[in-house]
Amino acid sequence: MKIRSITFFQNPEWPLKEKKLAQAGEFIQNTKTAYKNAGYEVQTTRLATIPFPLLFKGLKQNKIIDAAVALDKATIAQGFNYISLGPALIDQPDSYPIIPDIIEATETLFCCAEMATQKHGISLLAVRACAEIIHKITPLDPNGFANLYFTALANVNPGSPFFPSAYHHGNQSKFAIATEAASLAVDAFTQADSLNEGIKNLIASIEEHGEKLKKVAMELTKEFNIPFGGIDFSLAPFPDEANSIGTAFERMGVPAVGMHGSLAAAAIIADALDQADFERIGFSGLLLPQLEDSTLAARAAENVLTVKDLLMFSAVCGTGLDTIPLPGDTTPEEITPLLLDMAALAMRLDKPLTARLMPIPEKKVGEMTSFDFPYFANSQVMALGTKPLEGHLAGDESFNLQTRR
Repeated sequence: MKIRSITFFQNPEWPLKEKKLAQAGEFIQNTKTAYKNAGYEVQTTRLATIPFPLLFKGLKQNKIIDAAVALDKATIAQGFNYISLGPALIDQPDSYPIIPDIIEATETLFCCAEMATQKHGISLLAVRACAEIIHKITPLDPNGFANLYFTALANVNPGSPFFPSAYHHGNQSKFAIATEAASLAVDAFTQADSLNEGIKNLIASIEEHGEKLKKVAMELTKEFNIPFGGIDFSLAPFPDEANSIGTAFERMGVPAVGMHGSLAAAAIIADALDQADFERIGFSGLLLPQLEDSTLAARAAENVLTVKDLLMFSAVCGTGLDTIPLPGDTTPEEITPLLLDMAALAMRLDKPLTARLMPIPEKKVGEMTSFDFPYFANSQVMALGTKPLEGHLAGDESFNLQTRR
């Protein structure tokens, strides 16, 4: 198991309080060293801010882009690998259209945008705005890579250390851990003689690492007086067999991920995470990112795993739809129904879900992606299978869904 990210949550204020950011940089380097000394590989260090419409309140559009560029550079200078600028907000609809320009102008900056919240319900206008953002970001990179830096949020609270959904609330800084822990599930079921033994193995592994991660965090909190937010133990994969959630499904007994039995496997692993005792934050569920998981990528290329399958699995686990390659000519009107379905699922089940969709320029359904990125496994462009919404669902209303009891 590895640490995917140590994420520092801060309101760096604007104009930028450089001393405040420098203190964050010093803390994050000490934290990285402490976890390395505890035996963990730390892949990235990240900063998450309050929502950018609040951080850059009062700035004109062109000045917001300038401020994002300046913050991006300042954050890199302090040793952070990436920064999440926080979401466009439903009650500030003019915050959505600027996101593609921010992503184009910066190097390490991630963005997100709200589609549904407990306060505002599901906003059809915001859902459509997110689809427009995905469409406008697509041509920024010939391989479709630019959409890696954006996700649409449904019922996602602040505090998750996973990007691009990470954002902060308030002025009290804190830190949290995101794990790359799919290997725990692979090992748990590979080494077990029965299903229940595999579940117990997984719970035990999560709790063992959770206690070690928390112990280091408590020592850091005591030394630097920075509160620990918790651990997002979502079982994030890496694109090789030993670190694949898809492999864990198949070691459990699913013939191929996407076939019947996959939903049960997802539910079993998600339930094990719920049973485990650790200092939790964020999703703490099951990540199923197609392009980050070699087995998921392979099953999609074999036409066994579909977008509808992944959306269905989100009902029992997970963070929604992540790194899904779509045809390059996909329109906002075709993306909108999928985002709306996911938002409805999030609100009806009262769970956080996100959508990071990646239309690939010049690619059609069935063609292979050609990414050269160590965290990606190439896969087949997926069929979206949607048509534009009509009638009431094509309007600009917001509506509420009661949580299923």
